Amino acid sequence: MTALILNRGPLTLRPYARWLADYPGDLLLLTSAEELSRHGETLPEAADGYAYAAAITDYDSSGHVESVALALAGSRRIDHVIACQELDLQRAAALRETLGIAGQGPASADCYRDKLLMKRQAEQAGIAVARHAEIHTAVDVLAFVRDHGYPVVLKPRDGQSSVGLSVIHDDSALARWLDTDFDLYNNERALLAEAFVPGSMYHVDGMIIDGRLAIAWPSQYLYQLAGFGQADAEPRLDATLDVDDPLGARLLAFVEKVIDAFPTPGCSTFHAEVFHTPDDELVLCEIASRNGGALIKYLLRAMFRADFPVAWVRASLGLPVPELDRVDTRPATMAGQVLLPKRAGVVRTVPHRAPFDWVEHFECSVAPGDRLSGAASSGDYLAGMVVVAPTRVLCEQRMRQAAEWLRQEIVLDPIEQAEWNQS
Repeated sequence: MTALILNRGPLTLRPYARWLADYPGDLLLLTSAEELSRHGETLPEAADGYAYAAAITDYDSSGHVESVALALAGSRRIDHVIACQELDLQRAAALRETLGIAGQGPASADCYRDKLLMKRQAEQAGIAVARHAEIHTAVDVLAFVRDHGYPVVLKPRDGQSSVGLSVIHDDSALARWLDTDFDLYNNERALLAEAFVPGSMYHVDGMIIDGRLAIAWPSQYLYQLAGFGQADAEPRLDATLDVDDPLGARLLAFVEKVIDAFPTPGCSTFHAEVFHTPDDELVLCEIASRNGGALIKYLLRAMFRADFPVAWVRASLGLPVPELDRVDTRPATMAGQVLLPKRAGVVRTVPHRAPFDWVEHFECSVAPGDRLSGAASSGDYLAGMVVVAPTRVLCEQRMRQAAEWLRQEIVLDPIEQAEWNQS
């Protein structure tokens, strides 16, 4: 047996060979040369548990991954293709289809990745979504605003982490967007326009095993996802819902309906985002067949004592996942994540640990002397932590205390001041 692994991000966070030490076959690894360099990592050697490993240059922007994968398949039988990052899901699905391998195929990957196909699939099943239209020309944008008014949301159909997302509130903002963000003749990314949906945003994260919803839980974003690029962006707080919160049961049922209506893989994790409107309606924003970003995997680990990324990879290969067999579908604790968005400046001081015994996970992504240009996505942060508490109310109190501590402990100097101090 042979498993081909496609990997974009840092391998320290995804030690596949350790996760799959009992896999009765070879592990082949194709990883990004750019990401290895960016994270200061080296390509694993044979002794590290891989029968083959290659660092692919231009991993994200070329067809080299597919070329090497098919060349490997020409010399040995590949039984599984593993891909955990969103930008790899469609290429992995195409490889499975070409090689006749079980798992998520192109129809499923496209539906969970392309926001237009996603909304059409939901509408066919009677699931509420925002009014929307695909955008090809400036006329399409102007006509959508004429028909639906402001605010209007404009974003790439294949976007992630709020990159490229704009919320347009008036004519002057639309004129700026058309002038700076839209190129009629050179736009390479398919765009989508959506009517703005008022209300709160929730996300539901979970896992599908053997075609059934095995475990899931809802949380609420206590911030605006699209606000990450603001120079004065506040700490981003995100808290799980209490076990007895009636909205939680509704969100779980709603997302299960979405999963049942979609061409869903038999084994997958998922991250769904849902609006709760002022008139008490649930509206699908989007859903992805992958793990939630930022610190969501640590939040879920705190709640269920299960490592969702590991469980997904092992279950995809038919390996036992003992921690899921004993997991309680009701969380052991409430939890929340606190993220301090990156902002422009030169880092002066950072903390190395959090001084609270109710912090389950803490990490800092910058070091003194780092020169920052600001957040590039909604998951781009200076530091973050996962907070636990028996109730959501107490969890939110602790999160706000942790957020204030982070603001005081991480000090950035304006770039101009830092340069002057060094001269």
